[in-house]
Amino acid sequence: MATLDQIRHLIGDILELGDRTGTLTLDTPLLGNLPELDSMAVVAVITELEQRFDIIVDDDDIGAETFETLGSLLAFVLHKQEMTGGG
Repeated sequence: MATLDQIRHLIGDILELGDRTGTLTLDTPLLGNLPELDSMAVVAVITELEQRFDIIVDDDDIGAETFETLGSLLAFVLHKQEMTGGG
């Protein structure tokens, strides 16, 4: 199953946050808070989530609430893993 550390590092790597990656917590706002998280970065994050966690993300699955905080993104991935039996 996905962990906070895995999601934190995935976001940090894709957005090239460097030392700021370590400051990300469950409550860290993503959209609107991280200027690096633009529409192209969202696509890159989704693609990496699918590959790394063996999930399929449909267009209808994604809304602003998914990327509201690091915790909401983690919850989304965990939910998708439960639905597919992945882990």
